[in-house]
Amino acid sequence: MKDIIVVHGMFQNPKSWEKWVNYFSERDYNCIAPAWPLHEGEPAALRANPPAALGTLSLDEVTAAIEILALKHDKPIVIGHSVGGLIAQLLVNRDVAGIGVAIDSVAPNMMLDFDWGFLKNSAIIANPLKGDEPIYTDPEMFHSAFANTLSESEALLAFEETATHDSRNVLRDCMGAAGELNVEIPHAPLLLIAGEKDEIIPASLTEKNHKAYTDEGSVTDFVEFPNRSHYICNEPGWEQVAEYVYNWIQAQERTISTSI
Repeated sequence: MKDIIVVHGMFQNPKSWEKWVNYFSERDYNCIAPAWPLHEGEPAALRANPPAALGTLSLDEVTAAIEILALKHDKPIVIGHSVGGLIAQLLVNRDVAGIGVAIDSVAPNMMLDFDWGFLKNSAIIANPLKGDEPIYTDPEMFHSAFANTLSESEALLAFEETATHDSRNVLRDCMGAAGELNVEIPHAPLLLIAGEKDEIIPASLTEKNHKAYTDEGSVTDFVEFPNRSHYICNEPGWEQVAEYVYNWIQAQERTISTSI
């Protein structure tokens, strides 16, 4: 049984992966959904009582926790969303992950996009004037930026079930040395997925991220799903995304097994 580690991004925790854990477990994978440091528990409880050190949480701390887990599982498949997608790319780059899937991923190496939604939301989250104060998400922010393809009532339910507050420093670190990797070296198979309507990570940035990888001997694939927001892993139609990922992983595993 092959291990899959699914890595959540900012403003989420393992609760957001429950559908995917069930999906891949039913297909004979050992699917693990770890919490970032300070993200363990029920989202509603975490919103009501944010951990005291949340505001100082760094990307290196999050990446180290996931990397330690991955090293215990002999090159697992790593599927990550948003900042979790960047972590998946980092672990592929470090030869810790055997296969990587980065969904609506924060891009490495300080890659930016001039999409208005991307610039606006990045500025709100990373605001240097806020210091180490956590960023507190709310239903309005969640709907407009994270789950903009949902109705107001659907977005409110999604917020109540899955949303958490988070550390501004994690996103700030993504734009620094902690978010750097080598896009020119050989690497394990990597799939980058974009959502057409994503207001946080525009599809154009994910495509730019994909094109940055230059090793012709490595598998680096890209797919864009129409009418999907940053909440792509849970919004209606999430099964189509999971099925695409499953079939792609199966194809990579067949290729790897025949080359051994």
